[in-house]
Amino acid sequence: MPHSIPLGFYVDADTFIHRVPAGLKFVVLVVFIVSTTAFASTIASAAACAAVVLLFYPLAKIPPPIALAQLAPPLAILVPLAAFQWWQSDATTAAVMFFRVYAAIIAAVLLTLTTTVAAMMDAFERFFAPLGRLGLPVENISLAMSLTIRLLPLMLGTVTEVLEARKARGAGASLLAFGTPVIIRSIRRARAMGEALQARGVGD
Repeated sequence: MPHSIPLGFYVDADTFIHRVPAGLKFVVLVVFIVSTTAFASTIASAAACAAVVLLFYPLAKIPPPIALAQLAPPLAILVPLAAFQWWQSDATTAAVMFFRVYAAIIAAVLLTLTTTVAAMMDAFERFFAPLGRLGLPVENISLAMSLTIRLLPLMLGTVTEVLEARKARGAGASLLAFGTPVIIRSIRRARAMGEALQARGVGD
């Protein structure tokens, strides 16, 4: 089932998207997000940005169940945000915001699905190499950025699980029933990851 597939999953395939260097893919991602934010000012243009990125999933040979498992969790956050934006402003503003953010998520997920953590770390290390002469811990910075990219989808998955559990318990719109489990799970995951990294001798 799609919901059983772990988030942050890497799809091992031989496609031109997989073969693109990780650094170049990250630069393209940043340029895409900035361009979408700056120029996608209508519902049609913002939706088109999201649709264009989705076209690359079949080209990257991403199985539909995996794509669904990656792209469904963010909707649990984006839809309420769009509804709030609609209430605060208007439907057009809400829709443009929704498609802009979702397009960025679709592109970021495609990056994680087609790029290994090791490849991302190597790209970041090369990018930050000049800063190493200034005494900055380049390896630790690269590791932190790589893990951040990987853990964002996992965090969204946690939010979705908590929302489903809250509905099953009949907690309704209680912010306490939502925020407390998310914070506790996040802290536990951070501690476990920190202990694992320390066990492998990865700095502080």
